[in-house]
Amino acid sequence: MNQTIDIIMGRRSIRKFSETPVEKEKIEIILKAAMATPTATNARDWKFVVTQNKEMLLKMADANMKYADPLRRATLGILVCGDKARSAWDFWQVDASAAVQNMIIAAESMGIGSCWLGVWPLEERVKNQMELLGLDENTIPHSLIAFGYPAEGEKFGVSRENRPEYEEDRVIIIE
Repeated sequence: MNQTIDIIMGRRSIRKFSETPVEKEKIEIILKAAMATPTATNARDWKFVVTQNKEMLLKMADANMKYADPLRRATLGILVCGDKARSAWDFWQVDASAAVQNMIIAAESMGIGSCWLGVWPLEERVKNQMELLGLDENTIPHSLIAFGYPAEGEKFGVSRENRPEYEEDRVIIIE
């Protein structure tokens, strides 16, 4: 198969990271991949809060309640937010999700592990992140992504044999 499909099919969530920081150039590539995502009406209705500050990563994990442990071990965290002021038809949630997918695939292609952590639509998590980061009412937290180089022994990618098979019963074909 081709390299892109291999990356998509082999990607898995990484929850334990080494102490090696993600290089600035690679962070920029991850963000460029996010910004290459198509958006409804080309609104580009996302914002990204980026930090490598360990203290802030811990605070962001706490703000997401008990569901963000991988962020505690990551060397990079990115909070993907929707920008309601730019969202023409309130499609920011879909656009943010697509941006996250591009980010984790780009990271995987560079040997950087990731774990996608949900924020939106859980009101308490959204509110906690907004308060912690001082976000305005139009900047809505959607997803947290923990990034870093996988810790020794942490499996990076999986063979196709371990992936779920194609599920024909999940597909509706109209002819």
